Amino acid sequence: MSETILLIEDNENNRYLATYLLQARGWTVVHAVDGASGLALAAATPPALILLDIQLPEMDGYEVARRLKADAALAAVPIVAVTSYAMRNDRETALAAGCQGYIEKPIDPETFVDSVEAHLRPQHRRKPA
Repeated sequence: MSETILLIEDNENNRYLATYLLQARGWTVVHAVDGASGLALAAATPPALILLDIQLPEMDGYEVARRLKADAALAAVPIVAVTSYAMRNDRETALAAGCQGYIEKPIDPETFVDSVEAHLRPQHRRKPA
């Protein structure tokens, strides 16, 4: 069972905050700064969950999500979009691309990890302490 969350995020400050919050809850976090390296990392070691920024250089998060879902080895890994895109259709577009969840930036440090963990498959969910 993977204890790893893959964070695909190009903004260093956003990576730092999300990583800090997730590691405080006991998760191992691996990072990718663009879609291509995120796809490679996911394939090398399938994570429990993928946090995906939508506004990435080179390949946007929608395309990354579609490619992850097209890979039989990764199709079951939950993807949560974490994005500043907050227009009416942005959530629907992310879900249609293959994301199971959608968290708007700026993230709320009080609720972020609980929101992320709500999208985990049952075998990866943490038992209450």
